[in-house]
Amino acid sequence: MFIELTDHLRCPAEHAESFLVLIPYAMEGRRVVRGTLGCPVCQAEYQIAAGVALLGEPPAWFAGRGSRPSAMAADGLLALLGLDGPGGFVALVGAAAQVAPELSDSLPGVHCVAINPPPGLDPAGKVSMVRSVRWPLKARSMRGIVIAGAAAANPEWRDRSLETVLPGLRVVGEGEPPAGDLLAAAGGWWVVRGGPGVA
Repeated sequence: MFIELTDHLRCPAEHAESFLVLIPYAMEGRRVVRGTLGCPVCQAEYQIAAGVALLGEPPAWFAGRGSRPSAMAADGLLALLGLDGPGGFVALVGAAAQVAPELSDSLPGVHCVAINPPPGLDPAGKVSMVRSVRWPLKARSMRGIVIAGAAAANPEWRDRSLETVLPGLRVVGEGEPPAGDLLAAAGGWWVVRGGPGVA
């Protein structure tokens, strides 16, 4: 897990949004290979093991559609996200996470975060991995989000994605578009301009 991602993670417990405190035990450059994330509100502790932040076992519904590969290629997602310039983070949630390595190669200076990815994604390289029982990202923390598979079909996760992008930036998703500022919809995919209060 990229160490700077700590500033954008939230405790997944059911309380008001809270930051997490990182205690790293093993590092490789800027990546935390092993460590502990702690919540100052509820005192919960979460482990980082083999570079993956473990914020609880993903919901059972992720094991169905959530394991299906996304049909959208990285270059198509890049165009839909409309990002320009380096810096910040892009989250790929559920099935969308399978294209995280390719998308990361196309976005120099932008770090990709795979949330509850399908099996087989390597946590090394330029992609951070988070496994979580609930939405693990702070509001207004991402430059873009791509959500697919079971995560996109879940109204709570889909709506949380809209609150998590910086105001005016984009969420790209698969399936039924959420309420919000719809920019485009075609071929089973949609683009919505996100920001707090849009859902």
